[in-house]
Amino acid sequence: MPSEESTDLIELTRSIVAKELRPKVNEAEATATFPREVFHTLGRAGLLSLPYPEQYGGGGQPYEVYLQVVEEIASAWAGVGVGTSVHALSCFGLFTAGTDEQKDNWLPEMLSGELLGAYCLSEAHAGSDPAAMRTKAVRDGDSYVINGTKAWTTHGGKADFYKVMARTADTGGRGISCFLVPADAVGLTADYPEQKMGLMGSTTASMLFEDVRIPAERRIGKEGQGLSIALAGLDAGRLGIAAVATGVAQEALDVAVRYSKERKTFGKRIIDHQGLGFLLADMAAAVESARATYLAAARLKDQGKPFARQASIAKLVATDNAMKVTTDAVQVLGGAGYTKDFPVERYMRETKVMQIFEGTNQIQRLVIARDLAH
Repeated sequence: MPSEESTDLIELTRSIVAKELRPKVNEAEATATFPREVFHTLGRAGLLSLPYPEQYGGGGQPYEVYLQVVEEIASAWAGVGVGTSVHALSCFGLFTAGTDEQKDNWLPEMLSGELLGAYCLSEAHAGSDPAAMRTKAVRDGDSYVINGTKAWTTHGGKADFYKVMARTADTGGRGISCFLVPADAVGLTADYPEQKMGLMGSTTASMLFEDVRIPAERRIGKEGQGLSIALAGLDAGRLGIAAVATGVAQEALDVAVRYSKERKTFGKRIIDHQGLGFLLADMAAAVESARATYLAAARLKDQGKPFARQASIAKLVATDNAMKVTTDAVQVLGGAGYTKDFPVERYMRETKVMQIFEGTNQIQRLVIARDLAH
């Protein structure tokens, strides 16, 4: 059963979402404006650091509760929901693989709500195959010098710190290490933001590393441990994306239901036509099954049990369901759904990328199948 504290936390989130996110989302998405102040607001309310321990400035909340907060945020603004999940992911490596000294030095500031993180894993030629990355980090005395380009970085050029995977040895996946790079590091720049189909207010850019020198103490974990740190983080990150997709799908369903109660054809509300009523029923079933799937995976994580397969299932089910629900929401609204007078066309565009990032849904099927084969 949810605790009284967690219930209050979700109510607080709904209140902040109603006051601070919903009034701003349409303009920011239309003008591709990055909502930095919105992240400050969420951070100061403690909503960016919920799954981390209180000793480091986190909220000390179980993942089950954190993900419901992410869903509430995403129901109003998908890009901010994605950003909330990415920030948690960018802190994950330090928390799980950092030394006590590293965590004491950097984690409280990263979780303070004032800073925003980003995650640099993919490269243009190495998306689903991160072991093929070419960005290099060469040891030079008490420093590493990083050179290369990281693609598809959410918050690229806007973040305050970057969790970066770079090659320290030519030994495939075993030659990758993890680094925590501050945004003001000399030689680190953001390329021009990607011109995307959706999530316009969420800046995505390639990050260029040109002789970026960082102290060796900013390596997280051992040399060669980077890929395992990255993949462990993705298990948790996939649950974040599942929650985001569910929030968007719920919002699309809500808009479709409201519209179908108001619109009349042939003398009755369109929701009372069985063909459309059944479509809405399938949409509701898709949303609720997605939510149940990500919460079941989160409970395993909270219990300290293996959850990688369940995280992939949750990401696969929630994002595929959200794509169908948002597409069907456009259908329910008919011609109106295809216009920008209603938000469902935006939900449909935003949901598409959720089947792609944090591991495409084809990769999720591969992860699931491999786990079943063991």
